[in-house]
Amino acid sequence: MKKLKGLFDLRNTQTYSDGSNKEEYEFCPRCDANLTLQKGFDNTLSYWICLGCGEMLINPAVESDSNIAWICDGCGAMLNVQQGFHEECGKWTCLECGFVNEINARELYASEDEYQSELQNPYKGLSDEAVLELSKYFDEALLGDKGNVILVTEQVTGIRYVKKLLSVYDKSVYGYFMKNPVEHMPKIIKLYEGSNCLVVMEEYIQGNTVEELIEEAPLTEQQAVYIAIRICGILKELHHLPDAIIHRDIKPSNIILSPENEVYLLDMNVAKWYHPDKKDDTRYMGTPYYAAPEQVGFGFSSSSPKTDIYAVGILLNVMLTGKLPKEQKASGRIWDIIERCIRLEAEKRYTAEELIAELEGINGEDDAADTNR
Repeated sequence: MKKLKGLFDLRNTQTYSDGSNKEEYEFCPRCDANLTLQKGFDNTLSYWICLGCGEMLINPAVESDSNIAWICDGCGAMLNVQQGFHEECGKWTCLECGFVNEINARELYASEDEYQSELQNPYKGLSDEAVLELSKYFDEALLGDKGNVILVTEQVTGIRYVKKLLSVYDKSVYGYFMKNPVEHMPKIIKLYEGSNCLVVMEEYIQGNTVEELIEEAPLTEQQAVYIAIRICGILKELHHLPDAIIHRDIKPSNIILSPENEVYLLDMNVAKWYHPDKKDDTRYMGTPYYAAPEQVGFGFSSSSPKTDIYAVGILLNVMLTGKLPKEQKASGRIWDIIERCIRLEAEKRYTAEELIAELEGINGEDDAADTNR
């Protein structure tokens, strides 16, 4: 964190009416705000960020040959005053917290607002070529409520894509899908990795999410089974790759039903490679209530292909009832299937193939019942 240097501005400005006392105030030289009245201000501080304009101001008492304030990215301590610090050191380990700071005089910020804006810039650290490529798309609308999934349009062709700004990701998973597209999952068009995030450009799938569909009313058993079978078909392919991939985020908002009634599985943001020898996940990821016990640290092993089956079971119940199993259980034989999907012990759950067979059996019974009517 680096800022251009300003100075506290000390002035005598107020005299009480009886003439007996004078009080010294300090002002920001940029916006003339009264620093003395700003909460937390103390003129013994090494620096102060003006609450009026965001300017970083260095205390004139600080002895430094530099006209730049160097601030630790780890703890906010001023590096200029630490013994042995100099601007040409390249890297500096903060003596207060031990954080290793990059010292680069080309990265200067005139205000706290400018610095914070740069921290949030998704294109920070990208090459000029990558930024130029991304400039060919204009943002059209946010998708969802997180602000990091954006519908964009390529200016020349008018083709729509989805742009994702990911701070948590496994780039190797996205790289695999870019080279090896999976049917009924969005195609990965391009990846750009910068300092702040991975920018993913992927195919835009038109349609309604299952979340949108069940907001109107729960689905029929036939509809829910149809969707679940097709999701399991996608999972079957993922789980049988030479190195299996676990999706880990099966939920209504990540499933789209296209106008042609095709089912698509979205969002590989928390997907991971399956390592059968691991006993625990490095990071606990997933959506509450859809994440299996082992996925959030309460199981007996790490995530596995059967972690996805747990989520499919929850999904089935929600599609049929609009509620989680603990709130309302689906009725009939399909509850027996859901119950096995969401067993606490992963080894007692179905595989994707077994679940497809069970669900197709329900469809077969429905077809037979229709014939006998």
